[in-house]
Amino acid sequence: MQRFILSAVCCFCFFCSFSQQFGGHPPSVKWKQVNTDTSRVIFPAGLDSAANRVATVVNALDRYTYTSIGNRHRKINIVLQPSTIISNAYVNLGPFRSELQLTPPQNSFDLGSIPWVDNLAIHEFRHVQQYNNFNRGLSKAFYILFGEEGQALANALTVPDWFFEGDAVYQETKVSHQGRGRMPYFFNDYRSLWLAGKDYSWMKLRNGSLRDFVPDHYKLGYMLTAYGYEKYGSSFWKNVSGDAASFKGLFYPWQKAIQKYSGKSYRHFRMDALEYFKSQMKTGEVYDKAYTGHFLANQEYPYWMDDESIVYMETSYRRIPRFVIEKTGETKKLRTRDISIDNYFSYRNGKIVYAAYQPDVRWGWRDFSDLKLLDVSTGQQRSLTRHAKYFSPDISADGNTIVAVQVNEKGNSTLHLLNATNGNVERVVPNPDKLFYTYPKFYDQQQVVSAVRDKDGKMSLAITDLQTGSNRYLLPFAWNVIGFPWVENDTIYFTASSDRTDRLFAWANNTLFAIDNASHQTGNYQLNSRNGKYVWTAFTPAGFRLMRGHNIASEIAKNLPPNSNFDVRKIETDTSNLLAMLPDRRFNVNDYSKSFRIFNFHSRRPYISDPDYSFSFVSENVLNTLQSELSFNYNRNEKYKQLGFSVLYGGLFPYLRLGVNYTFDRRSAVRNRPQLAFWDEAEARIGFTIPMNLTSGASFTHLSIGADYVHNKRFFKGYFKDSFDNRSFGYLSNSIIFSNQIQEARQHIYPRLAQTLLLNYRRAVTNLEGNQFLASGSLYLPGFFLTHNLVLQAAFQTRDTLRNISFSNNFPFSRGYATANFYRMWKLGGNYHFPLVYPDWGFANLVYFQRIRANVFYDFSRIYEYNTSRALLNFDFRSYGTEIFFDTKWWNQLPLSFGIRYSRLMDVDIEGRGPNQWEFILPVNLLSR
Repeated sequence: MQRFILSAVCCFCFFCSFSQQFGGHPPSVKWKQVNTDTSRVIFPAGLDSAANRVATVVNALDRYTYTSIGNRHRKINIVLQPSTIISNAYVNLGPFRSELQLTPPQNSFDLGSIPWVDNLAIHEFRHVQQYNNFNRGLSKAFYILFGEEGQALANALTVPDWFFEGDAVYQETKVSHQGRGRMPYFFNDYRSLWLAGKDYSWMKLRNGSLRDFVPDHYKLGYMLTAYGYEKYGSSFWKNVSGDAASFKGLFYPWQKAIQKYSGKSYRHFRMDALEYFKSQMKTGEVYDKAYTGHFLANQEYPYWMDDESIVYMETSYRRIPRFVIEKTGETKKLRTRDISIDNYFSYRNGKIVYAAYQPDVRWGWRDFSDLKLLDVSTGQQRSLTRHAKYFSPDISADGNTIVAVQVNEKGNSTLHLLNATNGNVERVVPNPDKLFYTYPKFYDQQQVVSAVRDKDGKMSLAITDLQTGSNRYLLPFAWNVIGFPWVENDTIYFTASSDRTDRLFAWANNTLFAIDNASHQTGNYQLNSRNGKYVWTAFTPAGFRLMRGHNIASEIAKNLPPNSNFDVRKIETDTSNLLAMLPDRRFNVNDYSKSFRIFNFHSRRPYISDPDYSFSFVSENVLNTLQSELSFNYNRNEKYKQLGFSVLYGGLFPYLRLGVNYTFDRRSAVRNRPQLAFWDEAEARIGFTIPMNLTSGASFTHLSIGADYVHNKRFFKGYFKDSFDNRSFGYLSNSIIFSNQIQEARQHIYPRLAQTLLLNYRRAVTNLEGNQFLASGSLYLPGFFLTHNLVLQAAFQTRDTLRNISFSNNFPFSRGYATANFYRMWKLGGNYHFPLVYPDWGFANLVYFQRIRANVFYDFSRIYEYNTSRALLNFDFRSYGTEIFFDTKWWNQLPLSFGIRYSRLMDVDIEGRGPNQWEFILPVNLLSR
């Protein structure tokens, strides 16, 4: 039970730290800072404007929006990350910091079109305000005892993740002209469930499913949070979250606080909130039965290849992303898509072009978006660019030129024209209006049409001259989001948000038309036309699905109706125009020293894995280049105590590490003696690791090479004080860790093709002799069905026979047997993993079961050992059995997999165990995720 609880804590620590990159920048980066009483904004030189804007927005939010969450303040470190193509951000406790990834997304429907820096600052600073005001009561006791990670755990146990994100989305909507609370796209998820008559249980809505589409906690959270503010006032959630974070009521404090301040049970409160939004969105449309079952697949970005064939991108819970061609109802796979950050691609004249993700080999905060060109007729693909940052490419009608959006580290965009044969840049199109371009399409050989954002975030549809960069705007700039233009002859089709839905429109002859019979309440996107035939994609609970029409009707539209607030009236307050009212402030910009608070002990971690009991103080600086740990460990079996200190530095290539520890009262039996030997032991180590991210194409690949020199000295005491040699010795520990895997779909237990390899060699180099070599690897193969895996394992270990040094034993012995470190060992193993059932069931808001799966296995180990006569003997250890794993979520938030193993031993165990062995297991996946 102790291991189970602590594993849940470890899962939480990983869960809340997923976006961090250790040592993510080369040492050549010069760091600057804008330091105010509210925040310290840390950024690479040259991003002064972005840093000033973040500081301006954060200071205003701290001043004007605290009343709805609490007036507790603590300064936050905010790091700007301009070198990654991924549009994201986070706030973290342990250490307390935020990181903003500055590349704006192309899709305006998802997150809006307001300036990306503003969007990030608004949303993430709300998390800062939340953490500052949730450090109270018993949560503060957790903080005092265990530091920032202690508060993070306490807050996760009392304040649901849906409130963290829903409240932040509410803040987006309250202080800007957009925010996801005004975006029709944001409500598609729940609207699709309601139109399909799906009535999922509360725990399913909270925890998701591996077979059904379930909206995430952002959408759920906004509706519940907005309803609370709307019905019970601006202080409602401040009171609820304050009581919950304080653990008032101790058990189920969140539910009790809602009942206290709303006068309703938690169950009735959430039912009323969902019904409030449901009543606004359901107007009688009913889905075809084809879309009301389990999740099928997303079918996106369709293009007519000819009058009968369509090519599109397909992603599902059972298959990795792939290009698919459909002809007269029959589908065939064209090719698996390379790793990409979105599903967008463009097709014309037998060629597909898209942007694929490419990480830097070494630096985790630097990655790229390179163009790939796929020949549909041959299935052959080639790379056009290397280490570029291109998005949303399109091919010209003659197939010779590609236009793509290029985004620099300041978040500014330009249009690049590239040669479709060699990828060379032929022209950089001027951008005199300082627009942000999204989804450009060739209008003709000299012009492109694209959905554009101005400096305030308003959008229009623009035709851009590729020679001069001058723009002709087809629509007045407005807060309606626009995207996915398509050109046929002189007609431009596109999607735009309109009141409470995303609708298809057409522009022709200087006139705007609304397309009527393509109306779909959950949004219509990515229309493509050919000779009077139309295909587009619409959102359903079975995924984005293709829709078709012939000569679709339209009517003249005078304008795009403004977006709705979905009847959440209290977001329209005196702060609803806060961004527009903020002046352009200029703060002092100073150098930021990389050594500032290099030792930053933020948390204290207890850990129990019987017989070891440890307590450690952990440190990490804000730039995440130095991690250190001061620890104390007690071993219940041997009764020894150990003090240790370790440091890992990631600011160089390679990583550097060192550590020291001193162990008191080691003990061991002595051969042919009744007395125990006692000694103290000092050990120091220094080493390096070369981590390389070799990910490319459709596979994630990682290679790590490391070496350590370890110096050990023993001090014998007691009865054998003068009988044993106290001399020191040193040894080298060298390792290579390799993993390679293709992409995974949601239901995949493991990748359908992957390889892992571990090599470790340790050898004494001073005073004593000793060595040990271990090789271990796994091969992951497809099973009989898409969600099954065959996993083959092999391992080999050998050591010297002198036994001067006893190296630790990491050999993966046959399951069920007691293990020991023999002279030579090898192992072969086979596993067949498969799902049993997807329960989508839980109880008491405590534990939720997403999947129950099984593994049947066979292990064969052979060991070689010398007997007292120096004869080399060998013994076999064979076992077979089954493992049942439970993929769960605890407290509606923390993912944890655990299982039960039954092993049937076919040979005699070295400790005399019986043939039937049962074990409780916590699986560890060695593959990089």
